[in-house]
Amino acid sequence: MLDFTSQHTTTSDVAIRVRDLVVQFRRQTVLKGLNLDVYKGEIIGFVGASGAGKSVLTRTIIGLVTPKSGSIQVFGRELTTADDDERQQIERRWGVLFQQGALFSSLNVLQNVQFPMREYLDLSQRLMDEVAIAKLRMVGLPADVGRKMPSELSGGMIKRVALARALALDPDIVFLDEPTSGLDPIGAGDFDSLIRTLQQTLGLTVFMVTHDLDSLHSVCDRIAVLADGKVIEAGPMSTMLASEHPWLKEYFRGKRARGVPGLVRGE
Repeated sequence: MLDFTSQHTTTSDVAIRVRDLVVQFRRQTVLKGLNLDVYKGEIIGFVGASGAGKSVLTRTIIGLVTPKSGSIQVFGRELTTADDDERQQIERRWGVLFQQGALFSSLNVLQNVQFPMREYLDLSQRLMDEVAIAKLRMVGLPADVGRKMPSELSGGMIKRVALARALALDPDIVFLDEPTSGLDPIGAGDFDSLIRTLQQTLGLTVFMVTHDLDSLHSVCDRIAVLADGKVIEAGPMSTMLASEHPWLKEYFRGKRARGVPGLVRGE
């Protein structure tokens, strides 16, 4: 049985540890005893076929889906048995960028970024305004964007505002669900660069679900591949390119794969 857990690392090296995770919706079992370690300070890209369960795993880790069985530890603390107070303490250590941004349409940009602050912190309005503007600038947006409504923003700006909101509580972990989907190649490249810069500057651990091959090549330290409800491979891009697994071979070396010397389009 293949095992893609951190056999040669200590517990202190691991930000997220998932063991034997089973998630079931009625009669359909989506995750079937999944094991995965996410190391502190890395950007890990999570890939798999559409419908394989990538977003389900993310939503299970952050508590939006209840697993049937298994263990999820974040910084050594078990989430599946945590009480409300303990879970809230852990949740403050992560931020989430949902697919398509998921901004609140009735709130302006500044209010969207401030939403986690209102939920978890006791700050004055003036201080929340200052922090929110600082987060907007951190993701490359000017302060005056704060007065705009989501409907007035471009796709790229929505992603950046959503990222600013994910960073609102100075998290240790950021979950990104298809962060470059819907962006043109230049915009996607800029967003990838922003993610890498923020990760290096803030020391973030980044868990990124993506189909974007350019993102996987340019910013990910490791890649984990989901198929048949389990992680079938995990490692750096060189591991993906060398694999003879049919799905991996087609995905990373197929017709739409990025050219890599010696491993171009399956040659």
